[in-house]
Amino acid sequence: MKFKELGLADTIVRAITEHGYDSPTPIQAQAIPAVLAGGDLLAGAQTGTGKTAGFVLPLLQKLSTTISGKSQKPRALILAPTRELAAQVFENVEVYGKYLPLKSMVMFGGVGLNPQIAQLKKGVDILVATPGRLIDHHNQGHIDLSKIEILVLDEADRMLDMGFIHDIKRILKMLPSKRQNLLFSATFSDEIKALADNLLDKPAMIEVARRNSTVEVIAQTVYPVDRDKKRQVLEHLIKTNNWFQVLVFTRTKHGANRLAEQLDKSGISAMAIHGNKSQSARTKALSEFKDNKLQVLVATDIAARGIDIDQLPHVVNFDLPNVPEDYVHRIGRTGRAGATGEAVSLVCVDELKLLKDIEKLIKRELPRQVIAGFEPDLTVKPEPLQKPRQGRGGQAHNAPKPAVKSQSKDLTACNTHSAHKTTARPKAAGGGGFNASGQRHHSNGNGKTSAPRRSGGRGH
Repeated sequence: MKFKELGLADTIVRAITEHGYDSPTPIQAQAIPAVLAGGDLLAGAQTGTGKTAGFVLPLLQKLSTTISGKSQKPRALILAPTRELAAQVFENVEVYGKYLPLKSMVMFGGVGLNPQIAQLKKGVDILVATPGRLIDHHNQGHIDLSKIEILVLDEADRMLDMGFIHDIKRILKMLPSKRQNLLFSATFSDEIKALADNLLDKPAMIEVARRNSTVEVIAQTVYPVDRDKKRQVLEHLIKTNNWFQVLVFTRTKHGANRLAEQLDKSGISAMAIHGNKSQSARTKALSEFKDNKLQVLVATDIAARGIDIDQLPHVVNFDLPNVPEDYVHRIGRTGRAGATGEAVSLVCVDELKLLKDIEKLIKRELPRQVIAGFEPDLTVKPEPLQKPRQGRGGQAHNAPKPAVKSQSKDLTACNTHSAHKTTARPKAAGGGGFNASGQRHHSNGNGKTSAPRRSGGRGH
């Protein structure tokens, strides 16, 4: 199937072709006709499936064929959870709508209000926004959403994770009741289903990738390592294998900063990206990483949601995520478009329960590999994991504060990376630790660890 067979205007197909595409992905092939039909849509698609174009292309088609009259008010609203994702969606709107007489803009926090106000006064057809900044503009009387014809909630699951549910409800009250609603989510949790029940009217349903699916072309490996040896292992693997464009995930913003600084001092160019970074710093880091000028980008889960890089070769879980589904989101950034990719996880004894939960979700046991010279100490007892701290970046209005403070020292000394041809198997020992295959060995009922609950409010 070709894009021109989906009922898109020649001007849109021309822009698509110039961007290097001629055939739609599965989510695009299903979503585009559904949106053009005019009904509501509930779509399940993970990162790397082409979902953004799946709603941008039909949205452009519909708006370009209807007359807006003299109104300068927005006709389509696309909500995204983070600045990076909003910028990415806006880029898609600009690229594919380059030959259309439609005005578009993006608004998010971290930058001044005045340039956005000036742009709103000139008139906008398509508005891409983060919830918080949109509410700020509306509260100050800068924007009128009464003419919205199409509403898109992108990464809806992540918006709920970040505590934006109340913001979303406030925004829905600003919109006309008669409109088309499109909800895109990587997962169909109970919360998403509840939101869909309240928002959507007899929606078409599309699910391209199951929530527990992991791309088969991605080589997934677990490296058992002591918590204080992770950074050394990461440095060893990057230098030994000469890796570039390595996306490393940490559990906390502080952990991301600390790891990036340590890698940089060791001669590995690295920068951190998370909600507390200024917009200019985040943009600079992303740009250098995409251009292959930056060897390592250290990120938290929320900040990484806007990263869209074709054929990203390496994803490293320096810390395992607290929520198993985030593991699928993370590794889905490599092995895109049929390309091979590598996802490795550096796992210390504290994270064994998290690892078990991940393997249960994806319905497979991940292979363990112990690196010679970095064998884990089998007598080490597990410690409580540090929970992500809530920061100002991407904050939801009235988002709840985390109820539990960190109970342990910073675990950023944990690194995740893969080694080749450097495996050694230590003998199993008593006490709490890993066995000879890199799995946890228990001599008694003590030392078991439990997965911490995800704290309320925003993510990172």
